[in-house]
Parts: sequence; structure tokens; C-alpha cells
Amino acid sequence: MLKRIVSKLVLRLRPRKMLEVLTTSEAAAVKQETDDKTAMKRQHDDDDNDDSKTPSKLLKKSEANIPIRTDRKRKVALLMAYSGEGYYGIQVNSAFPTIESELFKALVAVGLVPQDHVDNPYKMSFQRAARTDKGVSAIGQVVSLKMLIHFDNLIDRLNETLPKQIRILGMLRTTNSFNSKNHCSHRTYIYVMPTFALTPVEENVVLDYRIEESKLEELNSVLSLFKGTHNFHNFTSGRKFSDPSANRYIMDFEAGKPVVIDGLELVTIRIQGQSFMLHHIRKMIGLSIAIVRGFCGKDVIDLAWKAEKVDVPKAPGLGLVLERLHYNGYNKRFGNDGIHEPLVWDKYDEQMENFKEEFIMKNIVEKEKEEKSLFKWLPCLHHHCYKAHVGPIAGKSSLHHAMRKLYKLEKAKLDVAQPA
Repeated sequence: MLKRIVSKLVLRLRPRKMLEVLTTSEAAAVKQETDDKTAMKRQHDDDDNDDSKTPSKLLKKSEANIPIRTDRKRKVALLMAYSGEGYYGIQVNSAFPTIESELFKALVAVGLVPQDHVDNPYKMSFQRAARTDKGVSAIGQVVSLKMLIHFDNLIDRLNETLPKQIRILGMLRTTNSFNSKNHCSHRTYIYVMPTFALTPVEENVVLDYRIEESKLEELNSVLSLFKGTHNFHNFTSGRKFSDPSANRYIMDFEAGKPVVIDGLELVTIRIQGQSFMLHHIRKMIGLSIAIVRGFCGKDVIDLAWKAEKVDVPKAPGLGLVLERLHYNGYNKRFGNDGIHEPLVWDKYDEQMENFKEEFIMKNIVEKEKEEKSLFKWLPCLHHHCYKAHVGPIAGKSSLHHAMRKLYKLEKAKLDVAQPA
């Protein structure tokens, strides 16, 4: 017996050499015992892998019939469309009505988030993808937040609570780390304006102006100069030339074919870029109008990229619309992982287009006819010198006098052209 124990211990240490020392019968006995233990271990493993004997905790929740918790908030992305008319931008402002204040009230009313989360939005990880200013509209805004989602007809219930000019078009589940602003790869805006804004400076501005093909081509040639990466410190406020964040990448900038709505001819300018700063798009539009009308040359754009400050006009905000937000990087990483849906809103195109026609395009035409915001803004182009300067402009008093004289002449022409 002692001999067998010693033989087995040595066999484990030096199996090949020991087998040579043992007799044939002893070696066969040791090998048979080892094989028997191996067979028993395999049988035990097979029993563990038997589906009929697998404990429920090893199964997926759906297979084990474990109920899903409906009281747990989930991270989602909400697709929104809204008309900015009557609102002081999207961001919450306790002193003025905003888009987010309406959204927050609806979320609480439906029971998707508690009131303390609205009072402290960080508790629900709330983030808007893009900020829109006073009067600016959107048909493809995206906000991300954590909220309860196990409600029947959730989207319909939200829209019943919201004003008609604010709609929730869709909702998609996202990763817990998703941030609608930081994960956005690029943004698309449109600027809708009457074509009379491009009337040559020597002509009277009239509401029934119709743009010629050559003038539209001239506009697109000006817009193309903004494409690429440039320092846009002259197209915003509070940014210095040395600030790296003033460098922005414009991917596309183009005006489409004009359309006539209720007697007013409109042109839609579409711009796509990685990100934009405060007043960035409106100033690019303002300078483009000034160039096409003949107040300055295209060289002003090149001048604006440099360190000196350049006097750049800012177009009204009425026609500016956030059209779409793109999530290419997020979709590439998570959109096809079999768990999350890609953030693509193509299936909502018809709803977005209907909202744009009913609430945004209609509002732009009505407001322009009633308040004439762009019509009254055009004389302000005379106030800008379109030159680079450091500190006070030399000869400012005489320049100001000349600009005021031009302004009065332009205003007189507008008053004559303006219908009673």
C-alpha cells in the first residue's frame, strides 16, 4: 500500500520517468485510476451544462421570467421640434418663457421625472445638443436625460401637455454615458430669408422682388468662401483671435432654389459644421448679404480671419432654424452593437417637414409681412465700415456722419417702396 502511494506521488512529479521504473501491472493500475477520475470530472461538467439543471440566476432576465423594473429611470434621447416665436431661447430662464421650461413642466405633469430633478437638471443628467437663441426655431433638436419610460403612449401624452408649437417627435434609448451635446459630430442649420435682402444697393428694395439666377450664383460663390477651418473670432462675441475655440470647421454652405409663399419669394441657405458659436451663423449671413448687395468686397472675409477686429453685421434671428444633429461617431461605436439603436432620425423626416411648413415657414412669412424685421434691418448695413481696426476708428465722427446720411437715403427709398 505504501509503495502505491509513493508511486503515485512520484508519478505526478515525473510521470514519464516513473512509468519506466514501475512494473507493467502497477503502471496500468495507476493509469486506470487516473482515467476513472478524469471521466467522473467530465460527467460532472456535463451535468452542470445541462440546460434542464441550469440555475435561473445564470439565465437572462427574459428567460428566467424576472420582471423588468418600471420604477428605474433610463437614459434616452428625445427628438424635438419647436417654433421659437414668443420664447427667449431654449435654455431655462426663470424670468422669461423658454422651450426647456415648457418641456420640464410636461415631464413632471406626465410623471416621467420628479420636480426636484427639474429644479436641479443635473440629477436627471439633462443636456441639450445645441443652444438656440431668442426667436430661433428647430425641427431636429435633441436633448438627453434619464427618465421613466415604461408608460403607454408616452410621446402622445407629452405632446398633449406641451403647447402646439413644441412637439416631441421621437425617443430612442441610449447608453448611460450618452451626452447629446458632446457626442454630436456635426450640426445642420438653415436660414430662410426673403430674396429682396439681396437687392443691389443702387436699387429700391421691394417686397415682390424676384432674384435672378446670376445673383443666386453670386451668393453661393460668397458662401463657399466660408468653407473649411477658419478663425471666426470676428463672427461672435467675447472670443479673441488667440482663443483656440474660435477656430471652427464649416463643412458645407449653400443656397437652394427660391420658392414663393404667399407672394413672398424665399431662399433657404443650408449650413453644416462641426459646431457654431454665439451669433456665428447670423454674422456670416449678414456679411454675405452686405457683399452681394455691394456694400463691400469678398476681401472682407479674408480680412476677418486675421487678428484685427472687423465690423461685421448680424442678420435677424427670425429665419434661423436648427435642422438636424448628426451622431456619426456614436452610431459607429454603439449603433450596431445589437443592444442600442443608432441615433438616426430619417423615419421622422415627414413629421419634421410638416412641422416646418406649418409652424416655421408660415411664421417667417407672416412675421416678415407684419413686422418687416429683415426689411427694416437692411438700412443698418450702412452703419458698418467693413474694415479692420485696432482701438477707436480714425475719423469716427466724420465717418459716422456719412453713414447716417446714407442710412437716411436708404430709409427714404424703403419708405417709398413699402406698401401702405
